[in-house]
This record gives sequence, structure tokens and C-alpha cells, in this order.
Amino acid sequence: MSGLTRISRRLLPFADAGSDALPLRELLRLSLFQVSVGMAAVMLLGTLNRVMIVELSVPAVVVAVMIALPVLVAPFRALLGFRSDTHRSAIGWKRVPYLWFGTLWQMGGLAVMPMALLVLGGDVVHEVPFAGEVLAALAFLMTGLGLHMTQTAGLALASDRASEETRPRVVALLYVMFLIGMGVSALLIGWLLRDFTPLTLIRVVQGAAVATVVLNVIALWKQERVRPMSREEREAPRPRFAEAWADFAAGGTAGRLLVVVFLGTMAFNMQDVLLEPYGGEILGLSVSSTTLLTAMWAAGALGGFALAAKALARRANVYRMAATGVLIGVVAFSTVIFAAPMQSPALFFAGAGLIGLGGGYFAVSTLTAAMTMPESGIAGRGLALGAWGAAQATAAGLSTAIGGGVRDWVNVHAMAGDLGAPLATPATGYSVVYHTEIGLLFITLVALGPLVTRAARAPEDRSDRGFGLADFPT
Repeated sequence: MSGLTRISRRLLPFADAGSDALPLRELLRLSLFQVSVGMAAVMLLGTLNRVMIVELSVPAVVVAVMIALPVLVAPFRALLGFRSDTHRSAIGWKRVPYLWFGTLWQMGGLAVMPMALLVLGGDVVHEVPFAGEVLAALAFLMTGLGLHMTQTAGLALASDRASEETRPRVVALLYVMFLIGMGVSALLIGWLLRDFTPLTLIRVVQGAAVATVVLNVIALWKQERVRPMSREEREAPRPRFAEAWADFAAGGTAGRLLVVVFLGTMAFNMQDVLLEPYGGEILGLSVSSTTLLTAMWAAGALGGFALAAKALARRANVYRMAATGVLIGVVAFSTVIFAAPMQSPALFFAGAGLIGLGGGYFAVSTLTAAMTMPESGIAGRGLALGAWGAAQATAAGLSTAIGGGVRDWVNVHAMAGDLGAPLATPATGYSVVYHTEIGLLFITLVALGPLVTRAARAPEDRSDRGFGLADFPT
């Protein structure tokens, strides 16, 4: 039996991610909150932007601004994480209240979103000025707030319950579950929307709202151990966020890492609002076909995790790994650019998979770097994970808005003939955005340089350690 146990721990993915404090069964149940977050991400960044631009004829810049609205909440992820670190209640809960209220915000945003989009697209007659824009903005803002709150508190709860040895695997498993949630949701939503109608859109999006509540309630049920607090403990002065942030950023490495995460995420995500419309407008793909792009991206990201697993098992420099992910991104965007003149959907799908591969490799590398920073003083795990998530989410939101605006502005001039007859095509605006992303990737490499040098000079643990599939993706 001991031999069988050793074999299963080496062959089954994440078989050794569990511990006495967080058994694997409870860990897998907790990871369901990432599935709901991945489902919301597919809605915001995939299906809905394609529907608004192509089916509802909403200008891309308006769509980009709507999808970028959650960026208004993203910078507060570090504060949300810190507040969950120091939350005090008579019951003793710290993370569960943030998980629960995040679920309510996420569900509420998805529940009202389809009607808001139909008003925005003009399918519903009304006399209230800017009613569609205001309703859609509120829906996206509510969904984004719930998404950020749920993910930050959930990751922190998993880190709290995991042991020091299994913590990297636990967080990595949760990241994989996020991608699995995106992939499965993309396939399911694409199948449900194969024959698009406004009524079908309402059913699908509101069904996702119900699924959010069901998944998250199952995930958080009895996950946080009750530690009753006395009145004196609850009334004691709390640490200040500024002091905790100064403690976290001491030494300079954390600040530069956040800059790298910000720049790299900007580079990989500027195309989020444009990838599916690019397939529909330039290559003539259907709604169902373009939704599969998200599944292709998720598959590529899982491949990036597999490559990162082998590199981390060899004690590779995480910053060199991040640079490798950036270079894969350069190849990916070049592939997408060439898909238009060659009219090749296969090349386009390959480029989408490579974007996921490079982005996933980059994300795992930077997340591992953030998690392995020394924890000291006031700064807790919620603050560290919140800061990483804030940099990533803020960059994703800004890049989405910038990408849509650049595409619209360039296409106005291109179609007017200002750029010359050869560039008077709808593909020009998309191409400019993809070339801009390539430029940002090279800027990210410049920012990574000092971190690579600093890590190379630091002493490393060279103890021998075997590697099996149980180590995927860490």
C-alpha cells in the first residue's frame, strides 16, 4: 500500500497538494470559486464583447470602456486583501465575509447585464438619455467588484489553510482551476449561443449568475475554521495599510516585480477585447467559433503551466522564465498578425494558443516570485496576493480600454484613406494594436533585467528533488 501511495503521489496531478490542515477533498471543493471567476472572465472578455461589437453594433471603444470598468476596483485588491488579513468578528471569520459579499456582487452584475446590453444595443426602445450606457456600466462594475473580491479572499483563504510546503502547489492548483473554468465555460457558452438570439443571451448570462452562487456557496462552506474573538481583541487598534504596504515593498524587489507584472499583463491583454471581433470581422468566423478561441487560449495557458513545472523543478530562475514567456508572446502576436493577409483561421487559432502559452508561463513565473518573497512584519498573504492581483487586473483593464480605442481611431483614418490605399482595410486597426503589444513585450524584458541579475547573485537551494506529474504546475 505504501508503494501504491508513492506511485499515486507522483502520477496524479496535485495529489500532494493536500495537507492535514487542508485535505485534498476540501481543497478541490474550495477551488470551485475559481471556476465561477473564470466563467465571469469568459463573459466579460470573450462572449459579451463579441456580441456587443458584431451582433449589437456597439462601437468598439464603448465596449472596451465597459469591459475596462472593473479596473476602477482592481487597484483596491491589495486593500481588500489587507482588510481580510485584519478583519475582526465575534465568530472569528476573516476571509468568508469577503468571499460571500464578492459572490453577491458578481451574481448581481451578471443578473442585470443582458437586459442592460439589449438597451445599449437599441433592441429595447426607451426615452431615458444614456440609459443603456449607465446600466451596462453598472453591470460590468458590479461583476468586476465581485470578481476581484472573491478571487482575492479565496486565494488568501487557501494560502492560510495550506502548509508552508504545499502552499505553492495550492495556489497553482487554484490558478489552473481558473483556466479550466474559462475553458469549460467557453465551450459551454459557445455551444449555447450557436444560434444567437436576445432571449438566448438573457438565459445564458442569467444562468451564469445562478451558477456563480451555487459554485461559491459550495466552495466556501465550512472552509474557514471558527476562532471566536473576545471584545478586547475586536476593539484593539488595527494596523495601518500604509505601514503594511511599506513593509511589503521594503527592499525594492516587490516594487519592480509589480512593474513587470503590470507591463507584461498590458502586453498580453491589450487584444482581449479584439481577438474574437478580429476573427468575426476579418476572418468571417461565427459566434460559436470565435468563443472557442477562449478555450484555445486556456489550453495554451495549461501548456505554459506544464513547461513552467519542469523549469521550477530544476530550480530555474523565475525571472528568466518570465522573460521566456514574453518571447513566446512575441511569436504569438506575430502569428496572429499574419493570419489576416493569409486568411488562415488555423493560423489564427494557433496564435491564440501561443498567446495563452506565453501568458500562462509569464503569470506562473511572476506569481511564484511574489509568493516566495519573504513574509515579515505587518504584511500578510492577503496583501501580497492582492498586490499581485491588483497590478495584473489594473493592467488588464487599462490595456483593454486602450486596445479598443486604438483600433477605432486607426480604422477611422485607415478607411478614410489617410494611411494610403494598401492600409484601407478593417484589419489595419487590429494590426496596429498587435504591433503595439509586441513593443510592450520588449519593454517588459528591459524591466526584467535587474531582477534576473539580482536573483542570479542570490544563494539558491540546490538540494536534489524528484519531479513527477504531482508537481504540475509548480
